[in-house]
Amino acid sequence: MNRNKISIILGIVCLILSIAIVVQIKTIKGTSSTVAKSFSEDSLRDEVLKWKEKYDNETRNVENAEKELIKIREEITKNDTTASSKEEEITLNNNLLGFTNLEGKGIELTVKDDPNATRETISVVDDISNHIVHDGDLRRIVNELKNAGAEAISINDQRIVTTTAITCIGNVIKINDEKVSSPFVIKAIGFPERLETALNRGGGYLDWLNDDGIVTSIRKLDNVKITKYTGVISSKYMK
Repeated sequence: MNRNKISIILGIVCLILSIAIVVQIKTIKGTSSTVAKSFSEDSLRDEVLKWKEKYDNETRNVENAEKELIKIREEITKNDTTASSKEEEITLNNNLLGFTNLEGKGIELTVKDDPNATRETISVVDDISNHIVHDGDLRRIVNELKNAGAEAISINDQRIVTTTAITCIGNVIKINDEKVSSPFVIKAIGFPERLETALNRGGGYLDWLNDDGIVTSIRKLDNVKITKYTGVISSKYMK
């Protein structure tokens, strides 16, 4: 075999070895990346579960402490009319501030975006945003309910309190700094007929929303349950 043939064979062998080495390196890198990604996801999942467990434990501790506090108050005020009166006042104030779970007669109003509105189905002179529930719509409904005597209100289980902000950031509505989305389930405790009439009157705000295809429905209920406000109400200037 002459020298040229030997050189050609060696060249082919070197090329095959080089390709094999490159493929092996890529395979090792790909495997390492997959393993690292899987390990990272598992670690993140474990961390989330760990914090959720801590949150659940602290929530249970707070609930147990609140129950214990109620028992202590009841025991102290059992035979003391003055203390009993103060306890009733505290309970009423906590109810008004939104710090307690409440239930009673009222209504449940559901408001959701127009399900048939797309850029293809609406008129070219129309604006698709007219068919979507906005933060201003929710504020208007809350004000209507307050004016009708609602004693407690929530939207998607977010309790409406004195410091509640209903805002829109981009395409997201936030209540008490928590994201909420359509459909919006608005609960209100109060005289059911009065609350329903305030919202459902002819030419009222719900009629105006319905004209834009926004879907609304009201139910009068004997027992509306509204959860308490879980945030913190702070003040800077009140003394």
